Amino acid sequence: MATEYRNQHGGVVIGRGRDTAVGVDEGLRQYMLKVYNWMALGLALTGAVAFAVISVPALQELFFQYAAGTRGRVTLTLLGWIALFAPVVLAFVFSFRIDRMSAASAQGLFWLYAGLMGLSLAPVVAVYTGESLAKVFFISAATFGAMSLWGYTTKRDLTGMGNFLLMGLIGIIIASVVNIFLKSSALGFAVSILGVLIFVGLTAYDTQKIKEMYSASDDHEVMTKKGIMGALNLYLDFVNIFLFLLQLFGARRD
Repeated sequence: MATEYRNQHGGVVIGRGRDTAVGVDEGLRQYMLKVYNWMALGLALTGAVAFAVISVPALQELFFQYAAGTRGRVTLTLLGWIALFAPVVLAFVFSFRIDRMSAASAQGLFWLYAGLMGLSLAPVVAVYTGESLAKVFFISAATFGAMSLWGYTTKRDLTGMGNFLLMGLIGIIIASVVNIFLKSSALGFAVSILGVLIFVGLTAYDTQKIKEMYSASDDHEVMTKKGIMGALNLYLDFVNIFLFLLQLFGARRD
């Protein structure tokens, strides 16, 4: 006998009781797996592009140069400045046009974004030792994984926490811009600490939001665009955790 019930994600499902519930849960697992896969592939592309820029002298010279007598500081070229701000512009395109894009266009834009992030991050990571980059990456991965798992499994509604963290994010953006002119090491340290805490919390919040946005009734096009947007949010959470931890624990080259 067919039954109607409301699942944990708020959607009404018509089906045969437990069999349908199992189907919904399996669909959610497959959906979340795709989101994490897209995120991981985006990070891999970012890392590959950054590594290529740092490793190939001809590419490196297009985007940045080491300061004279040291490899612990760099200066950006004009192309380097363009690459630095290009992901910001693309993020706005993502946010405001995702509903009007096809799923294929959304995926293409995501890969383009990940590649541009590699270009923009190359001068940042170039000043740190390989050992400290590896150490901070694994710390970031463990932290991200733990918080994403908590966000996925917790029964607590994280909406209030997420809104508070988003306000905090605006605060650290403003503080970071101000510190460009002040050049205060104390303010920079405080921003890094708060940045880690905010993006660790946002990882849990975004994971829960992605889970709750899942609907078994979505067609392939809609589900793919939701998944790509979710992957982008988690990608940004991870990248920012990594960058703020790198500022705190990274060892610069001599």
